[in-house]
Amino acid sequence: MLAAVWDAKTQTFHGGQEHRFIKNFVEDFSVTTNYLGTPKKALEAAREAINDIHHYPAANQEPAKTCLAKFLWENDYAQHHPRLLMGNGASELIDLVVRKALLSAMQRGITQPTWKGSPWDVQYREYQRSAETNGFKILDPSSPERADMLCIVNPCNPTGDYFSVEPLKEWIKNNVKQGGCVIVDESMQPWHSSEFRSDSLISQHDYAKDMWTNEQVSVHVMHSWTKIWSCTGLRVGSVICPTAEHCEALRKIQVPWSVNGPALKFVEAVVEDIDYLNETWENTSRLRAHLIDQLSQLDAAKDWVYHGKPFLSWVWIDMRSAELASKAVDLARDAGVPVRSGKPGYGCDAFVRVAVRKEDVVQVLVNAWKFL
Repeated sequence: MLAAVWDAKTQTFHGGQEHRFIKNFVEDFSVTTNYLGTPKKALEAAREAINDIHHYPAANQEPAKTCLAKFLWENDYAQHHPRLLMGNGASELIDLVVRKALLSAMQRGITQPTWKGSPWDVQYREYQRSAETNGFKILDPSSPERADMLCIVNPCNPTGDYFSVEPLKEWIKNNVKQGGCVIVDESMQPWHSSEFRSDSLISQHDYAKDMWTNEQVSVHVMHSWTKIWSCTGLRVGSVICPTAEHCEALRKIQVPWSVNGPALKFVEAVVEDIDYLNETWENTSRLRAHLIDQLSQLDAAKDWVYHGKPFLSWVWIDMRSAELASKAVDLARDAGVPVRSGKPGYGCDAFVRVAVRKEDVVQVLVNAWKFL
């Protein structure tokens, strides 16, 4: 099944592909999307935009980009709007920033720049794949060596580790070379709370400015908006650059019209749906606690360890046994509720990642795992 979906030589394994092959499909626990599903008004806006597919989408991404800027920065969005660029999911923007970082390093006479990920054991692998493709030397996460490029996923998917904003800034300072490039992926950070902006780098304007002015370090904040708003098939991402000039440099190498019309209309509508976000913040932690509680009562779960912050939309489970984890993945798939194995992509054979979902479908998973 996996061989039919992924080219292991050129692509990084990702969850969210099995549902199309499962005849008795119930719910997808393999992706970290919002348990609420796609916001209805935004989905309708995207559907309506299909009627205009005989026209090109806006080359300047407007008015969607301004709407997203208002969501990010509320009162002072106009000041920071020039630093914002949208893309066809975060994946496109990751590749753009990595390629630009390589060019900058070569212009400084560095023939093989170094790359380092988060201090945690594993994280979303697309950053490393892009770095490897572009010829960076990959450093071990535990290496004390400063890197020409840092890419940290915070909160870390899949491990659930999280730096609050001040420790994050300190880690960056201690691990990047002068003149280097940084990407901080905050795709899962909006789950933090209604006050997520205050514990995010999106609020650290002076920090980004100072890092560039004093150290020539360019700090980029990356978002995939397809998780919090459950629209992974639509592909919507953004990057906040340290300066407007950095944003212009990325736009210069970006493929035109990379964000399609329905995606732009979706963004315009979804940022206005505050009720959706309030419900997300109100219930995700409760549902996550319920998921852990139900799994903890299984006979096979006595030694399991559950990783991740309470606000996150998934649980990273150490089942203490590669054989048990493999069986758990098979049983979940057979029951129509696929989970994410930690083996492909992450190399964590004893781990399974399970998304937060509503109580009724959690029970389907629990019933399947009674046979472990």
